[in-house]
Parts: sequence; C-alpha cells; structure tokens
Amino acid sequence: MPSRIKNLLGRSSASEHKAQETDGQEESLEQAILQEDQQEDFEKDRSILDDGAGLAEKKVQKEAEKEVQSAAMDSLKRLHMIQMGRCPKCSGHLRRHLFASICDSCGWHTFDTPREGPVRVHLKSGAGVVEGERCYRVQTGAVLVLKGDLVVAQVPKDSVGWIEYIWSEEEIEQRHKHVLERASVRCAWCDSEADPEKDGFHLVQVAFGTSQERYCFCSDKCYEAFRKMYPARVHRNCYERNCAECNLCVKRYEDETEGVHLLAKDFLRVKQLKKK
Repeated sequence: MPSRIKNLLGRSSASEHKAQETDGQEESLEQAILQEDQQEDFEKDRSILDDGAGLAEKKVQKEAEKEVQSAAMDSLKRLHMIQMGRCPKCSGHLRRHLFASICDSCGWHTFDTPREGPVRVHLKSGAGVVEGERCYRVQTGAVLVLKGDLVVAQVPKDSVGWIEYIWSEEEIEQRHKHVLERASVRCAWCDSEADPEKDGFHLVQVAFGTSQERYCFCSDKCYEAFRKMYPARVHRNCYERNCAECNLCVKRYEDETEGVHLLAKDFLRVKQLKKK
C-alpha cells in the first residue's frame, strides 16, 4: 500500500477515535448524577449557550477539565506531604496517629470518621442530641446530619455543642486488618517481610546511643541473633527493662505496647508505593 494512502487512512482512523472520545465525554457528562434543581439549572445554562455546533459548551467543558486536573494535582501534593509527615499548610511536623494527623504548629488536621456510624451532634445547653449515620460541617458552620442518602437535619452553627463519633469494636478491628493488609513490615535482622499476626513477631525498643529506637523482627530466631550481635549496655538493659520505669536515654516514644497503632506510625510501608 502506498505511504500516501497509509497516511490518509491513519488520519481518518485518528479522527474517528477523537470523535468517539468526544462522544464518550459528552455521554459521561449526560450520565453524571446531579440533584434535581442542579439538573434544571444545567439544562437552562446549556440552552443559553446553545449555538448549534455546541462550541461554547465544549469550551466550558475543557476549562472545567483543566480546573479538575489542577485540583487533582493540589490534592496529590497535599497527600504526599501528609505521607512524608509534613503539614500541607505550614510544612511543620505532623503528629501522626493511625486515623488522624495533627499539626502542632498551625492546628491543621485531618481525621477519619466511622463509616458505619452512628454520629451524635450534641446541642448546646443540653438541648438534646441529633443522631445520624454521618455529618458534615458546611461553609456556614452549620452541621448537616445524614441517614443513608437523606439529610435529616441541619443544625445551625450556634446550636452545635460538640460532635461525638461512635466507633464500633468491629469497625476498628476491620480497619486495623486493612492497614496490615496494605502494608509491609520489614525485619530489622533479615530484612524479609514480617507478619505482626504470626507467633514469634517482636517489636522492641532499644537505645544503643542516647536515643530510643524501635525494631521489628519476624521470628524469635532473628530477634535472638540481633540481641547477640548488639548486646545492650549492662547499666541500661533495654531488652529486659520496662521503658516506662527507665529514664536512662532520650525518650522518643511514649510506651512499648505492641500493636498496629505503633506499627502504622513507625514501621509500615505501603506495598503499592514500593512497587512504583
């Protein structure tokens, strides 16, 4: 086949592909779920901009796509900063907890709320409680309370005393398991993946210098090999001494309780990130 014909066919197929892409975007826009009043406003605005060829609407759609991409970049940057332990507002250090991150410097924070509820909005002066499955604080300061997909109450800002989130033990356990499934804990001796749920797993705190450090081990064998290679100083036997009763080093951690809370803060590495 002559190259000229090949080029023409290539351009034709590219044009068809682009047209199909545009049609797909329009269909996805049509299928987007809007509230009833929003749908009415949408149709009115479309009729105002209707110039036959739909050029004005296509221009608006492209501008909207640019705004969405810009917002996605800002959101991704914010999440990367949180992941690195920095405040996305002032770049200060974050106090990181399993389901919350808080900046001591500027007060910025983010936290998880129960997915299965309930949530209770306590009114001021003991005026009562409004209960739902989720709640949102909107720009005016008012709190919207939802049950399912329905807004069942709008509590004015001046009436809100405090908000109580009720966590069930089942959901907390489920989230802990989810964190462990997504993440990888490395053994400090053999560098293989350590399973916190298996027998022989150890999490210990040792200070070889002036500062306290944490280490994870996948088995008793690795733990004992580490202890033989790095014996603790006689006057500060970190392997046997309770940290809560010792002040012989610079404390970096509050306690030595084993659990997913400590692992998530200090040892977990998300598997998906390691693949990148």
